[in-house]
Amino acid sequence: MWKEMIYIIFNNKRKILNSERIVGLMKKTVLITGSSRGIGRATAEVFAKNHYNIIINYLHSEKDAFSLASSLEEQGHRVMVYRADIAKRDQVEAMVEKSLSTFQTIDVLINNAGIAQQKLFMDITEDDWNRMLNIHVKGMFYCCQCVLPGMIRRKEGKIINVSSIWGMTGASCEVHYSTAKAAVIGFTKALAKELGPSNIQVNCVAPGIIETDMNDLLNEKERSSLLEETPLLRFGTPTDVANAVFFLASTKADFLTGQVLSPNGGFVI
Repeated sequence: MWKEMIYIIFNNKRKILNSERIVGLMKKTVLITGSSRGIGRATAEVFAKNHYNIIINYLHSEKDAFSLASSLEEQGHRVMVYRADIAKRDQVEAMVEKSLSTFQTIDVLINNAGIAQQKLFMDITEDDWNRMLNIHVKGMFYCCQCVLPGMIRRKEGKIINVSSIWGMTGASCEVHYSTAKAAVIGFTKALAKELGPSNIQVNCVAPGIIETDMNDLLNEKERSSLLEETPLLRFGTPTDVANAVFFLASTKADFLTGQVLSPNGGFVI
């Protein structure tokens, strides 16, 4: 990495900036909610390899979040870690404010944070229902509202929401999860129509069965059954999903908006 100082012109005044600082300012920045583990972690790694500044959001997994940050920083990437409950607007506002003061812009927002739970419909409590909808839907709503002013002002930005195949097909014993993930898809399509004139693309990924701790709830019989229903005869990896997310954030997807990309191995066709 360069260490020399170089001149730039900023607001009609000549300033000297360390070239490392200039490289950081020239990079795009991505905010990934729920990025300490699983799909979020893999997504942070993929974006870092493609020269993005990374904002890691977590709620409970502090050790994992800082472990990821240390790994990325050792590779020369600029990283910010922020603990926030995305289901609480004031915490989202504070996270976005800190992100903007650190990196000036948020160019890509990835609404990835989520939870899973298996319960018979009649056993779902109101607290279960509210928690599922608050994290998946209200959290996405808050993050978008807080990040969008800068994107609209610049007339440029990408939002990628993480849904699930169960948001497309529904899943027995996961009615509240399926409902939340279906809402993510509907939100994506409607917001894409509204933001199109501002040159902001809003898309969605709907992963199939992915090898993450969220699927540790599955027993061996369930895993075998799902594997048999997957034409590619394997479960996906977090990196499979991360690559799909990065594609939607890239210039190659500039004419895609309101779409659902589903890396699922052929489980849903």
